[in-house]
Amino acid sequence: MGNENRARAERHALSDALIDAGPDAPTLCQGWTTADLAAHLVIREHRPDTAPGVMIPLFAGHTEKVRLRVRDATPYAHLVARFRAGPPAWSPFALAAVDAAANTTEYFVHHEDVRRAQEGWEPRELPPAFEERLWRGLRMARLVLRRLPVEITLVDPAGRTQRVTKGGRLVRVHGRPSELTLWALGRKDAAQVELTGEAEGINVLNQGRWRL
Repeated sequence: MGNENRARAERHALSDALIDAGPDAPTLCQGWTTADLAAHLVIREHRPDTAPGVMIPLFAGHTEKVRLRVRDATPYAHLVARFRAGPPAWSPFALAAVDAAANTTEYFVHHEDVRRAQEGWEPRELPPAFEERLWRGLRMARLVLRRLPVEITLVDPAGRTQRVTKGGRLVRVHGRPSELTLWALGRKDAAQVELTGEAEGINVLNQGRWRL
């Protein structure tokens, strides 16, 4: 399955998970129910004016106001159906290459945000090509982890490495690319990884909080 198809497949799998869980289920997104997450997914594609608030605190209030308004004004099933249907034709996300680049990791992580917040979850066995796509996408971890006072190297089961921060105590984080992705993007309590290296650095990472 190509990258474009993988992003589309994760969109539909995430939609199924949201419907199965219902609107009031917890997620790994702190403080968000599945209805909160569904509203986020919809405004991300349909309200480009909210995009700056995802990364820039100055605009976060507007983004949150729109998200809550959409969540409260739209029946949950309609929210999920709107997300499942895909972006509007004018959106950059409607381009297959943009969808693949911007959404493959995004939808994988949010799918796991729903799955791993429920009791009895098990890690999925992902196709090797999907794991490889997530491994390449781990470059974004530099943006999330750059302020941590630890030198972090990610290590996959084949022994490949990516150093994503420099300076500080040396720590290596071992796991499948899918698990490393969840760990690097702030879902560390649910990610199946192993940390090795300097004890002080490991302690900093175990106690720290970060998120994208």
